[in-house]
Amino acid sequence: MSTQPIIISASPHVHSDRTSKKLMYDVVIALIPAFLVSLYVFGIRAFIVTAVAIISCLLFEYLIQKYLMKTKVTIGDGSALLTGILLAFNLPSGLPIWMIVIGSLVAIGIAKLSFGGLGFNIFNPALVGRVFLLVSFPVQMTMWPTAVENNTTIADAVTGATPLGVIKEGLMFGDTMSTIATKIPSTVELFLGLTGGSIGEMSALALLIGGVYLIVRKVITWHIPITMLVTMAVMTGIFWMVNPEQYANPLIHILSGGALLGAFFMATDLVTSPVTKKGMIVFAIGIAVITVVIRLFGAYPEGVSFAILIMNAFVPLINTYFKPRRFGSKIKSKIV
Repeated sequence: MSTQPIIISASPHVHSDRTSKKLMYDVVIALIPAFLVSLYVFGIRAFIVTAVAIISCLLFEYLIQKYLMKTKVTIGDGSALLTGILLAFNLPSGLPIWMIVIGSLVAIGIAKLSFGGLGFNIFNPALVGRVFLLVSFPVQMTMWPTAVENNTTIADAVTGATPLGVIKEGLMFGDTMSTIATKIPSTVELFLGLTGGSIGEMSALALLIGGVYLIVRKVITWHIPITMLVTMAVMTGIFWMVNPEQYANPLIHILSGGALLGAFFMATDLVTSPVTKKGMIVFAIGIAVITVVIRLFGAYPEGVSFAILIMNAFVPLINTYFKPRRFGSKIKSKIV
């Protein structure tokens, strides 16, 4: 009788056919509804911004890996493609092409490859590119083309503030929320995305469809997006109930700005988010708190990008604190 040899090998011992490439392309698929809405609202400008960002990210990753790092070129794994899409989704449709190229270089060259590439970067590359552009070119990054009356195209010469920007400016000059409410889109318009803003953050419906797809496909879990959105709703709801004329209601905060895009597609980045469920919840609460503080008391009307990057820096600490118990380790028990 023959016996099977015992093979001893290092972990992992459980394998799956789900590769990082498949996960990346699942996220790309989930972003299609938001992209279609951006084309409907912003027209050809949304396509140009997205195309330039994607091509720039792919090109910079290829050139840096082949000629500077002299390592295997990995532009086929989908990560640079996804970075380009997410960077574009965080930009106004009227941004000059050369600025998009600079943002792509910062995202790929500094935020991603300088740390070693996919799996080693500490900060979300697309958000690093976006924040760099916002700090370097604040005027161009806050000029938001607004939809014309039929909501089918964008007039490049017509710009206006985002709903959160209108609220921030109005409150600064002593207006009440009752007055400001007449100047911002309705809840239905915010939900559908027929407003001004970054090309990929307007439509709550499209982003929710993509988010549900990612959860169903088990690319992400509910812990980060739901915890983040609920925490934001609770915090802003408290301020709103205390003084509804000074603070916007929670629905406006959830449906406006980058809350949904950040919750489902940026904060859930597998590389820059915690690995344990408890860690994810702490991470998401931190993002929500920082976002609300910036929105209500900071200089910027939006705060999701800053909040995610700040919490990205705490991920190693969160992972260390909430690391799972090693297999085979003793559990201390109290004998009563």
